Amino acid sequence: MHVLDVVEIAGALTILIAFAAAQAGRLRQRTVSYQLLNLLGSGVLAVIAAVESSWGFLLLEGSWAIISLVGLLTLNRTRQET
Repeated sequence: MHVLDVVEIAGALTILIAFAAAQAGRLRQRTVSYQLLNLLGSGVLAVIAAVESSWGFLLLEGSWAIISLVGLLTLNRTRQET
C-alpha cells in the first residue's frame, strides 16, 4: 500500500464518519463539524482524483467539496447575523 492509498482511505473515512454520525443522530448536518468533515474528506479525494486524471471522481468529489464549502460559509454568515 502506498502513501497515496492511505491518504485516499483517510479522506473517504472522514466523509463516511460524518455521514454515519448524521444517520445515527449523533451529528446534525447543519453544523460546522459536519461540513468541515465533508469538506476535508472530499477536498482530499478531489485532489487525488485530479492528480490521477479521474474525471468522474473529480466531478463527484469536487462538487461535494464545493457544496460543503458553501454550507460552511452559510453557517458562518448565519452565526454572524445573530
